Amino acid sequence: MRIRMDKRSKLIDAGVEAYPVGVERTHSLSEIREKYAYLEADDTTGDVVGITGRVVFVRNTGKLCFATLQEGGVDGKGTRLQAMLSLANIGEEALAQWKALVDLGDHVFIKGEVISSRRGELSVMAESWAMASKALRPLPVLHAGLNEETRVRQRYVDLMVRDEAREMVYTRAAITRSIRETLHRHNYVEVETPVLQLVHGGATARPFETHLNAFDQKMTLRIATELFLKRAVVGGIDRVYDMGRVFRNEGVDSTHSPEFTTLECYEAWADQFVMAERMKELILDVADVVGTRTVQTEAGEINLDGEWRWLGVYPGLSEAVGEEITPDTPLERLLEIGDAHGVKTDALWTQEKAVVELFGEIVEPTLINPTFVYDYPPSAQPLARPHRENHRLIEAWDLIIGGMERGTAFSELIDPVIQRERLTEQSRLAAEGDDEAMQLDEDFLRALEYGAPPMGGIGLGIDRLVMLFTGVGIRETILFPLLKPEGH
Repeated sequence: MRIRMDKRSKLIDAGVEAYPVGVERTHSLSEIREKYAYLEADDTTGDVVGITGRVVFVRNTGKLCFATLQEGGVDGKGTRLQAMLSLANIGEEALAQWKALVDLGDHVFIKGEVISSRRGELSVMAESWAMASKALRPLPVLHAGLNEETRVRQRYVDLMVRDEAREMVYTRAAITRSIRETLHRHNYVEVETPVLQLVHGGATARPFETHLNAFDQKMTLRIATELFLKRAVVGGIDRVYDMGRVFRNEGVDSTHSPEFTTLECYEAWADQFVMAERMKELILDVADVVGTRTVQTEAGEINLDGEWRWLGVYPGLSEAVGEEITPDTPLERLLEIGDAHGVKTDALWTQEKAVVELFGEIVEPTLINPTFVYDYPPSAQPLARPHRENHRLIEAWDLIIGGMERGTAFSELIDPVIQRERLTEQSRLAAEGDDEAMQLDEDFLRALEYGAPPMGGIGLGIDRLVMLFTGVGIRETILFPLLKPEGH
Protein backbone atom coordinates (compact mmCIF):
# COMPACT_ATOMS: atom_id res chain seq x y z
CA MET A 1 0.00 0.00 0.00
CA ARG A 2 2.91 2.36 0.65
CA ILE A 3 4.13 1.76 -2.90
CA ARG A 4 0.66 2.42 -4.30
CA MET A 5 0.31 5.59 -2.24
CA ASP A 6 3.64 6.76 -3.67
CA LYS A 7 2.35 6.16 -7.19
CA ARG A 8 -0.80 8.13 -6.39
CA SER A 9 1.40 11.02 -5.20
CA LYS A 10 3.52 10.86 -8.36
CA LEU A 11 0.38 11.13 -10.52
CA ILE A 12 -0.83 14.15 -8.59
CA ASP A 13 2.62 15.80 -8.55
CA ALA A 14 2.74 15.41 -12.32
CA GLY A 15 -0.59 17.25 -12.60
CA VAL A 16 -2.46 14.07 -13.55
CA GLU A 17 -5.84 13.20 -12.01
CA ALA A 18 -5.62 9.93 -10.08
CA TYR A 19 -9.43 9.95 -9.77
CA PRO A 20 -10.85 11.95 -12.69
CA VAL A 21 -14.50 12.87 -12.83
CA GLY A 22 -14.84 10.92 -16.09
CA VAL A 23 -13.14 9.65 -19.22
CA GLU A 24 -14.12 9.47 -22.90
CA ARG A 25 -15.55 5.94 -22.77
CA THR A 26 -17.37 4.96 -25.97
CA HIS A 27 -18.04 1.23 -25.52
CA SER A 28 -18.31 -1.33 -22.76
CA LEU A 29 -16.06 -4.38 -23.00
CA SER A 30 -19.06 -6.61 -23.68
CA GLU A 31 -20.12 -4.35 -26.55
CA ILE A 32 -16.66 -4.64 -28.09
CA ARG A 33 -16.73 -8.44 -27.75
CA GLU A 34 -20.17 -8.65 -29.35
CA LYS A 35 -19.54 -6.18 -32.16
CA TYR A 36 -16.14 -7.52 -33.22
CA ALA A 37 -16.56 -11.23 -32.58
CA TYR A 38 -16.05 -11.88 -36.31
CA LEU A 39 -12.38 -10.81 -36.34
CA GLU A 40 -9.84 -13.43 -37.24
CA ALA A 41 -6.19 -13.56 -36.21
CA ASP A 42 -4.09 -10.48 -37.05
CA ASP A 43 -7.09 -8.46 -38.31
CA THR A 44 -7.42 -4.69 -37.99
CA THR A 45 -10.57 -2.57 -38.15
CA GLY A 46 -9.55 1.08 -38.23
CA ASP A 47 -12.22 1.70 -35.56
CA VAL A 48 -10.98 3.76 -32.62
CA VAL A 49 -12.80 3.22 -29.31
CA GLY A 50 -12.48 4.33 -25.70
CA ILE A 51 -12.78 1.54 -23.13
CA THR A 52 -12.40 1.22 -19.37
CA GLY A 53 -11.85 -1.68 -17.03
CA ARG A 54 -10.14 -2.95 -13.92
CA VAL A 55 -6.64 -4.33 -14.57
CA VAL A 56 -6.66 -7.99 -13.52
CA PHE A 57 -3.55 -9.09 -15.44
CA VAL A 58 -0.55 -7.18 -16.68
CA ARG A 59 2.59 -8.24 -18.53
CA ASN A 60 5.13 -5.52 -19.15
CA THR A 61 7.81 -6.45 -21.66
CA GLY A 62 10.24 -4.17 -23.46
CA LYS A 63 8.42 -2.39 -26.25
CA LEU A 64 5.01 -4.09 -25.96
CA CYS A 65 2.85 -4.39 -22.82
CA PHE A 66 -0.27 -6.45 -22.35
CA ALA A 67 -3.11 -5.94 -19.86
CA THR A 68 -6.40 -7.74 -19.27
CA LEU A 69 -9.25 -5.42 -18.34
CA GLN A 70 -12.41 -6.61 -16.60
CA GLU A 71 -15.88 -5.19 -16.14
CA GLY A 72 -18.95 -6.62 -14.43
CA GLY A 73 -21.17 -6.88 -17.47
CA VAL A 74 -24.96 -6.63 -17.55
CA ASP A 75 -25.78 -10.15 -16.36
CA GLY A 76 -23.15 -10.71 -13.72
CA LYS A 77 -20.80 -12.61 -16.01
CA GLY A 78 -17.56 -10.65 -16.02
CA THR A 79 -16.31 -9.53 -19.41
CA ARG A 80 -12.58 -9.33 -20.09
CA LEU A 81 -10.70 -7.77 -22.96
CA GLN A 82 -7.03 -7.45 -23.78
CA ALA A 83 -5.36 -4.09 -24.15
CA MET A 84 -2.00 -3.74 -25.89
CA LEU A 85 0.37 -0.80 -25.42
CA SER A 86 3.30 -0.50 -27.82
CA LEU A 87 6.19 1.93 -27.88
CA ALA A 88 5.46 2.74 -31.51
CA ASN A 89 1.86 3.72 -30.86
CA ILE A 90 1.89 5.62 -27.55
CA GLY A 91 5.45 6.84 -27.29
CA GLU A 92 8.27 6.35 -24.82
CA GLU A 93 6.97 8.63 -22.05
CA ALA A 94 3.42 7.18 -21.94
CA LEU A 95 4.75 3.60 -22.00
CA ALA A 96 7.20 4.36 -19.20
CA GLN A 97 4.40 5.90 -17.11
CA TRP A 98 2.25 2.81 -17.69
CA LYS A 99 5.01 0.52 -16.44
CA ALA A 100 5.77 2.72 -13.45
CA LEU A 101 2.29 3.69 -12.26
CA VAL A 102 -0.24 0.94 -13.11
CA ASP A 103 -0.97 -1.91 -10.69
CA LEU A 104 -3.42 -4.79 -10.58
CA GLY A 105 -6.79 -3.48 -9.47
CA ASP A 106 -6.47 -0.05 -11.06
CA HIS A 107 -9.26 1.22 -13.28
CA VAL A 108 -7.74 2.52 -16.51
CA PHE A 109 -8.94 4.16 -19.70
CA ILE A 110 -7.59 2.98 -23.05
CA LYS A 111 -8.19 4.75 -26.35
CA GLY A 112 -7.18 2.88 -29.44
CA GLU A 113 -7.99 0.70 -32.46
CA VAL A 114 -9.90 -2.57 -32.20
CA ILE A 115 -7.73 -5.35 -33.58
CA SER A 116 -7.11 -9.05 -33.30
CA SER A 117 -3.65 -10.13 -32.16
CA ARG A 118 -1.45 -12.58 -34.03
CA ARG A 119 -2.81 -15.29 -31.73
CA GLY A 120 -6.40 -14.31 -32.49
CA GLU A 121 -7.08 -12.46 -29.21
CA LEU A 122 -9.57 -9.60 -29.59
CA SER A 123 -7.74 -6.51 -28.34
CA VAL A 124 -7.57 -2.74 -28.31
CA MET A 125 -4.22 -1.37 -29.48
CA ALA A 126 -3.73 1.77 -27.37
CA GLU A 127 -2.87 5.14 -28.82
CA SER A 128 -3.25 6.72 -25.36
CA TRP A 129 -4.15 5.73 -21.82
CA ALA A 130 -5.18 7.41 -18.56
CA MET A 131 -5.71 6.44 -14.95
CA ALA A 132 -9.43 6.27 -14.14
CA SER A 133 -9.10 5.26 -10.47
CA LYS A 134 -5.95 4.29 -8.60
CA ALA A 135 -6.38 1.23 -6.35
CA LEU A 136 -4.54 1.56 -3.04
CA ARG A 137 -5.14 -2.02 -1.92
CA PRO A 138 -3.91 -5.00 -3.95
CA LEU A 139 -6.36 -7.56 -5.32
CA PRO A 140 -6.26 -11.04 -3.82
CA VAL A 141 -4.50 -13.72 -5.84
CA LEU A 142 -7.25 -14.63 -8.29
CA HIS A 143 -6.42 -18.31 -8.74
CA ALA A 144 -6.19 -18.86 -4.97
CA GLY A 145 -9.78 -17.75 -4.30
CA LEU A 146 -11.25 -16.28 -1.12
CA ASN A 147 -12.28 -18.00 2.07
CA GLU A 148 -15.93 -17.75 3.06
CA GLU A 149 -15.37 -15.22 5.81
CA THR A 150 -13.60 -12.82 3.43
CA ARG A 151 -16.26 -13.37 0.77
CA VAL A 152 -19.10 -12.21 3.01
CA ARG A 153 -17.20 -9.61 5.05
CA GLN A 154 -15.61 -7.91 2.04
CA ARG A 155 -18.32 -8.59 -0.52
CA TYR A 156 -16.96 -5.86 -2.78
CA VAL A 157 -13.77 -7.90 -3.19
CA ASP A 158 -15.81 -11.05 -3.72
CA LEU A 159 -17.71 -9.29 -6.51
CA MET A 160 -14.45 -8.21 -8.14
CA VAL A 161 -12.90 -11.65 -8.34
CA ARG A 162 -15.74 -14.18 -8.55
CA ASP A 163 -18.24 -14.40 -11.38
CA GLU A 164 -20.47 -16.50 -9.10
CA ALA A 165 -20.80 -13.63 -6.63
CA ARG A 166 -21.96 -11.21 -9.32
CA GLU A 167 -24.26 -13.83 -10.84
CA MET A 168 -25.94 -14.27 -7.44
CA VAL A 169 -26.85 -10.59 -7.41
CA TYR A 170 -28.46 -10.83 -10.84
CA THR A 171 -30.16 -14.14 -10.04
CA ARG A 172 -31.75 -12.73 -6.91
CA ALA A 173 -32.89 -9.64 -8.81
CA ALA A 174 -34.43 -11.85 -11.52
CA ILE A 175 -36.27 -13.86 -8.86
CA THR A 176 -37.77 -10.81 -7.15
CA ARG A 177 -38.70 -9.31 -10.52
CA SER A 178 -40.45 -12.56 -11.51
CA ILE A 179 -42.45 -12.54 -8.27
CA ARG A 180 -43.60 -8.99 -8.86
CA GLU A 181 -44.56 -9.75 -12.46
CA THR A 182 -46.60 -12.78 -11.39
CA LEU A 183 -48.46 -10.80 -8.73
CA HIS A 184 -49.10 -7.89 -11.08
CA ARG A 185 -50.55 -10.38 -13.57
CA HIS A 186 -53.12 -11.18 -10.90
CA ASN A 187 -53.84 -7.48 -10.28
CA TYR A 188 -51.97 -7.15 -7.00
CA VAL A 189 -50.73 -3.71 -6.00
CA GLU A 190 -47.41 -3.22 -4.20
CA VAL A 191 -47.40 -1.00 -1.11
CA GLU A 192 -44.89 -0.08 1.58
CA THR A 193 -45.57 -0.77 5.25
CA PRO A 194 -43.86 0.84 8.26
CA VAL A 195 -40.52 -0.51 9.44
CA LEU A 196 -40.72 1.39 12.74
CA GLN A 197 -43.72 0.16 14.70
CA LEU A 198 -45.32 0.90 18.05
CA VAL A 199 -46.58 -2.66 18.43
CA HIS A 200 -44.84 -5.61 16.84
CA GLY A 201 -47.04 -8.33 15.40
CA GLY A 202 -47.82 -10.53 12.45
CA ALA A 203 -45.48 -13.29 13.61
CA THR A 204 -44.13 -14.91 16.75
CA ALA A 205 -40.58 -13.59 17.00
CA ARG A 206 -38.38 -11.50 19.26
CA PRO A 207 -38.17 -7.93 17.92
CA PHE A 208 -35.35 -5.40 17.83
CA GLU A 209 -36.13 -2.46 20.09
CA THR A 210 -35.24 1.19 19.51
CA HIS A 211 -36.31 4.63 20.68
CA LEU A 212 -37.93 7.48 18.76
CA ASN A 213 -36.62 10.72 20.24
CA ALA A 214 -39.27 12.93 18.62
CA PHE A 215 -42.07 11.12 20.50
CA ASP A 216 -39.91 9.95 23.43
CA GLN A 217 -41.40 6.60 22.50
CA LYS A 218 -40.12 3.04 22.60
CA MET A 219 -40.39 1.46 19.12
CA THR A 220 -39.61 -1.85 17.47
CA LEU A 221 -38.46 -2.82 14.01
CA ARG A 222 -41.08 -4.82 12.17
CA ILE A 223 -40.99 -8.59 12.40
CA ALA A 224 -43.63 -8.95 9.65
CA THR A 225 -45.72 -6.80 7.32
CA GLU A 226 -48.96 -8.70 7.86
CA LEU A 227 -51.07 -6.47 10.09
CA PHE A 228 -50.65 -3.33 7.99
CA LEU A 229 -51.37 -5.20 4.76
CA LYS A 230 -54.59 -6.53 6.29
CA ARG A 231 -55.51 -2.97 7.23
CA ALA A 232 -55.18 -2.11 3.52
CA VAL A 233 -57.53 -4.96 2.57
CA VAL A 234 -60.05 -3.70 5.14
CA GLY A 235 -59.83 -0.32 3.43
CA GLY A 236 -60.72 -1.80 0.04
CA ILE A 237 -57.38 -2.66 -1.59
CA ASP A 238 -58.43 -6.22 -2.36
CA ARG A 239 -55.08 -7.57 -3.60
CA VAL A 240 -52.02 -6.14 -1.93
CA TYR A 241 -48.42 -7.11 -1.22
CA ASP A 242 -45.18 -5.85 0.27
CA MET A 243 -41.73 -7.27 -0.41
CA GLY A 244 -39.08 -5.99 1.94
CA ARG A 245 -36.79 -6.41 4.91
CA VAL A 246 -38.03 -7.66 8.27
CA PHE A 247 -35.99 -7.90 11.46
CA ARG A 248 -35.99 -10.60 14.12
CA ASN A 249 -33.63 -10.53 17.09
CA GLU A 250 -32.94 -14.25 17.01
CA GLY A 251 -30.25 -16.76 16.08
CA VAL A 252 -27.84 -16.62 13.17
CA ASP A 253 -26.98 -19.78 11.22
CA SER A 254 -26.91 -21.19 7.69
CA THR A 255 -30.68 -20.70 7.26
CA HIS A 256 -31.42 -17.72 9.54
CA SER A 257 -30.39 -14.06 9.45
CA PRO A 258 -31.49 -11.27 11.84
CA GLU A 259 -32.60 -9.24 8.81
CA PHE A 260 -34.07 -10.92 5.79
CA THR A 261 -36.52 -10.33 2.96
CA THR A 262 -40.08 -11.56 2.85
CA LEU A 263 -43.00 -11.37 0.49
CA GLU A 264 -46.41 -11.07 2.08
CA CYS A 265 -49.53 -10.78 -0.05
CA TYR A 266 -53.22 -10.78 0.81
CA GLU A 267 -56.20 -11.38 -1.42
CA ALA A 268 -59.83 -10.68 -0.55
CA TRP A 269 -62.31 -13.52 -1.21
CA ALA A 270 -59.52 -16.12 -1.27
CA ASP A 271 -58.64 -18.92 1.15
CA GLN A 272 -55.66 -21.20 1.88
CA PHE A 273 -56.33 -23.31 -1.22
CA VAL A 274 -56.40 -20.31 -3.56
CA MET A 275 -53.19 -19.10 -1.97
CA ALA A 276 -51.61 -22.54 -2.50
CA GLU A 277 -52.21 -22.11 -6.23
CA ARG A 278 -50.72 -18.63 -6.08
CA MET A 279 -47.64 -19.96 -4.27
CA LYS A 280 -47.14 -22.77 -6.76
CA GLU A 281 -47.42 -20.34 -9.67
CA LEU A 282 -44.96 -17.92 -8.05
CA ILE A 283 -42.34 -20.63 -7.58
CA LEU A 284 -42.77 -22.23 -11.00
CA ASP A 285 -42.49 -18.83 -12.66
CA VAL A 286 -39.27 -18.25 -10.74
CA ALA A 287 -38.02 -21.67 -11.87
CA ASP A 288 -38.64 -20.71 -15.49
CA VAL A 289 -36.73 -17.45 -15.04
CA VAL A 290 -33.81 -19.25 -13.40
CA GLY A 291 -33.94 -21.80 -16.21
CA THR A 292 -34.81 -25.10 -14.52
CA ARG A 293 -37.68 -26.81 -12.76
CA THR A 294 -35.27 -29.40 -11.41
CA VAL A 295 -33.24 -28.24 -8.43
CA GLN A 296 -30.40 -29.91 -6.61
CA THR A 297 -30.36 -29.87 -2.80
CA GLU A 298 -28.38 -31.65 -0.13
CA ALA A 299 -31.41 -33.87 0.31
CA GLY A 300 -31.44 -34.86 -3.37
CA GLU A 301 -32.89 -33.79 -6.71
CA ILE A 302 -36.32 -32.16 -6.68
CA ASN A 303 -38.60 -31.99 -9.70
CA LEU A 304 -40.95 -29.05 -9.24
CA ASP A 305 -43.13 -30.38 -12.06
CA GLY A 306 -43.98 -33.38 -9.89
CA GLU A 307 -46.77 -33.72 -7.34
CA TRP A 308 -47.21 -31.00 -4.71
CA ARG A 309 -48.76 -33.15 -2.00
CA TRP A 310 -50.85 -32.16 1.02
CA LEU A 311 -50.00 -33.66 4.41
CA GLY A 312 -51.90 -33.10 7.66
CA VAL A 313 -49.86 -32.38 10.79
CA TYR A 314 -51.46 -35.09 12.91
CA PRO A 315 -51.51 -37.85 10.21
CA GLY A 316 -47.94 -37.00 9.24
CA LEU A 317 -46.64 -37.16 12.81
CA SER A 318 -48.63 -40.34 13.49
CA GLU A 319 -47.07 -42.10 10.51
CA ALA A 320 -43.57 -40.99 11.46
CA VAL A 321 -43.71 -42.16 15.09
CA GLY A 322 -45.76 -45.32 14.48
CA GLU A 323 -48.76 -44.47 16.67
CA GLU A 324 -51.84 -42.30 16.36
CA ILE A 325 -51.35 -38.71 17.49
CA THR A 326 -54.49 -36.61 18.00
CA PRO A 327 -55.40 -33.33 19.72
CA ASP A 328 -56.17 -35.50 22.77
CA THR A 329 -52.78 -37.19 23.02
CA PRO A 330 -51.44 -36.30 26.50
CA LEU A 331 -48.49 -33.94 26.72
CA GLU A 332 -46.58 -36.48 28.80
CA ARG A 333 -46.79 -39.01 25.98
CA LEU A 334 -45.65 -36.45 23.42
CA LEU A 335 -42.62 -35.60 25.53
CA GLU A 336 -41.78 -39.31 25.78
CA ILE A 337 -41.99 -39.63 21.99
CA GLY A 338 -39.72 -36.61 21.63
CA ASP A 339 -37.14 -38.09 23.96
CA ALA A 340 -37.28 -41.39 22.06
CA HIS A 341 -36.55 -39.58 18.77
CA GLY A 342 -33.76 -37.42 20.14
CA VAL A 343 -35.81 -34.20 20.16
CA LYS A 344 -34.93 -31.66 22.83
CA THR A 345 -38.22 -31.15 24.69
CA ASP A 346 -39.47 -28.69 27.29
CA ALA A 347 -41.87 -29.58 30.10
CA LEU A 348 -43.33 -26.04 29.82
CA TRP A 349 -44.65 -26.74 26.33
CA THR A 350 -48.38 -26.92 25.80
CA GLN A 351 -49.80 -30.01 24.10
CA GLU A 352 -50.23 -28.10 20.82
CA LYS A 353 -46.71 -26.66 21.02
CA ALA A 354 -45.31 -30.18 21.50
CA VAL A 355 -47.15 -31.46 18.41
CA VAL A 356 -45.79 -28.65 16.25
CA GLU A 357 -42.25 -29.03 17.57
CA LEU A 358 -42.21 -32.80 17.11
CA PHE A 359 -43.51 -32.46 13.56
CA GLY A 360 -40.83 -29.90 12.78
CA GLU A 361 -38.01 -32.04 14.15
CA ILE A 362 -39.13 -35.51 13.11
CA VAL A 363 -41.21 -35.12 9.94
CA GLU A 364 -40.25 -31.86 8.26
CA PRO A 365 -36.64 -32.82 7.38
CA THR A 366 -37.97 -35.87 5.49
CA LEU A 367 -40.23 -33.81 3.19
CA ILE A 368 -38.04 -33.35 0.14
CA ASN A 369 -40.53 -32.81 -2.68
CA PRO A 370 -42.96 -29.87 -2.42
CA THR A 371 -45.42 -30.55 0.41
CA PHE A 372 -48.16 -28.37 1.86
CA VAL A 373 -48.27 -29.23 5.56
CA TYR A 374 -51.71 -28.22 6.82
CA ASP A 375 -54.36 -28.64 9.55
CA TYR A 376 -52.28 -27.17 12.37
CA PRO A 377 -53.49 -26.77 15.97
CA PRO A 378 -54.77 -23.23 16.68
CA SER A 379 -51.87 -21.97 18.79
CA ALA A 380 -49.43 -22.56 15.91
CA GLN A 381 -50.73 -19.55 13.99
CA PRO A 382 -52.77 -17.04 16.03
CA LEU A 383 -53.73 -15.08 12.89
CA ALA A 384 -55.29 -18.00 10.98
CA ARG A 385 -59.04 -18.66 10.99
CA PRO A 386 -60.60 -21.73 12.64
CA HIS A 387 -61.01 -24.73 10.33
CA ARG A 388 -64.32 -24.75 8.52
CA GLU A 389 -64.94 -28.42 9.49
CA ASN A 390 -62.94 -29.02 12.68
CA HIS A 391 -62.77 -26.30 15.35
CA ARG A 392 -59.70 -27.94 16.90
CA LEU A 393 -57.65 -27.07 13.81
CA ILE A 394 -56.91 -23.92 11.82
CA GLU A 395 -56.77 -23.22 8.08
CA ALA A 396 -53.05 -22.77 7.53
CA TRP A 397 -50.22 -24.48 5.71
CA ASP A 398 -46.45 -24.38 5.49
CA LEU A 399 -44.75 -25.23 2.21
CA ILE A 400 -41.81 -27.58 2.76
CA ILE A 401 -39.31 -28.16 -0.05
CA GLY A 402 -35.99 -29.90 0.47
CA GLY A 403 -36.73 -30.47 4.15
CA MET A 404 -37.04 -26.73 4.86
CA GLU A 405 -39.96 -24.35 5.21
CA ARG A 406 -40.08 -21.98 2.24
CA GLY A 407 -43.41 -20.21 2.80
CA THR A 408 -46.70 -20.23 4.63
CA ALA A 409 -50.32 -19.24 4.04
CA PHE A 410 -53.62 -18.92 5.92
CA SER A 411 -57.26 -18.54 5.42
CA GLU A 412 -57.05 -15.35 7.42
CA LEU A 413 -58.85 -14.79 10.70
CA ILE A 414 -61.25 -11.87 10.23
CA ASP A 415 -63.53 -12.30 13.26
CA PRO A 416 -62.43 -9.45 15.56
CA VAL A 417 -63.79 -11.18 18.67
CA ILE A 418 -61.81 -14.39 18.16
CA GLN A 419 -58.78 -12.37 17.04
CA ARG A 420 -58.92 -10.37 20.27
CA GLU A 421 -59.04 -13.61 22.26
CA ARG A 422 -56.01 -14.97 20.37
CA LEU A 423 -53.98 -11.78 20.80
CA THR A 424 -54.97 -11.50 24.45
CA GLU A 425 -53.60 -15.01 24.99
CA GLN A 426 -50.41 -13.97 23.17
CA SER A 427 -50.10 -10.94 25.46
CA ARG A 428 -50.48 -13.22 28.48
CA LEU A 429 -47.62 -15.37 27.20
CA ALA A 430 -45.53 -12.24 26.65
CA ALA A 431 -46.22 -11.11 30.22
CA GLU A 432 -45.04 -14.51 31.45
CA GLY A 433 -41.71 -14.02 29.70
CA ASP A 434 -42.23 -15.35 26.15
CA ASP A 435 -40.03 -12.99 24.11
CA GLU A 436 -41.55 -14.23 20.83
CA ALA A 437 -45.24 -13.78 21.70
CA MET A 438 -47.27 -11.15 19.86
CA GLN A 439 -48.63 -8.01 21.48
CA LEU A 440 -52.20 -6.82 21.56
CA ASP A 441 -52.60 -4.36 18.68
CA GLU A 442 -55.71 -2.29 19.41
CA ASP A 443 -55.57 -0.38 16.14
CA PHE A 444 -55.43 -3.63 14.13
CA LEU A 445 -58.43 -4.97 16.06
CA ARG A 446 -60.26 -1.70 15.43
CA ALA A 447 -59.66 -2.15 11.70
CA LEU A 448 -61.14 -5.66 11.83
CA GLU A 449 -64.17 -4.28 13.70
CA TYR A 450 -64.99 -2.17 10.65
CA GLY A 451 -65.41 -5.47 8.76
CA ALA A 452 -62.72 -7.29 6.83
CA PRO A 453 -63.68 -9.41 3.80
CA PRO A 454 -62.74 -13.10 3.83
CA MET A 455 -59.15 -13.27 2.63
CA GLY A 456 -56.15 -15.50 2.12
CA GLY A 457 -52.56 -14.53 2.77
CA ILE A 458 -49.07 -15.75 1.85
CA GLY A 459 -45.71 -15.31 3.50
CA LEU A 460 -42.69 -16.30 1.40
CA GLY A 461 -39.05 -16.09 2.45
CA ILE A 462 -37.14 -14.60 -0.48
CA ASP A 463 -33.72 -15.62 0.85
CA ARG A 464 -34.78 -19.23 1.29
CA LEU A 465 -36.28 -19.24 -2.20
CA VAL A 466 -32.95 -18.03 -3.61
CA MET A 467 -31.21 -20.71 -1.55
CA LEU A 468 -33.45 -23.35 -3.12
CA PHE A 469 -32.48 -22.39 -6.67
CA THR A 470 -28.79 -21.69 -6.05
CA GLY A 471 -27.88 -24.31 -3.44
CA VAL A 472 -25.95 -21.90 -1.20
CA GLY A 473 -26.35 -20.74 2.40
CA ILE A 474 -28.28 -17.65 3.42
CA ARG A 475 -25.13 -15.52 3.86
CA GLU A 476 -24.30 -16.04 0.17
CA THR A 477 -27.79 -15.00 -0.98
CA ILE A 478 -27.74 -11.71 0.96
CA LEU A 479 -25.43 -9.19 -0.69
CA PHE A 480 -24.25 -7.64 2.57
CA PRO A 481 -25.21 -9.96 5.45
CA LEU A 482 -25.01 -8.87 9.07
CA LEU A 483 -21.76 -10.08 10.66
CA LYS A 484 -20.00 -9.82 13.98
CA PRO A 485 -17.56 -6.89 14.11
CA GLU A 486 -14.07 -7.79 13.01
CA GLY A 487 -11.98 -9.04 15.91
CA HIS A 488 -15.09 -9.80 17.97
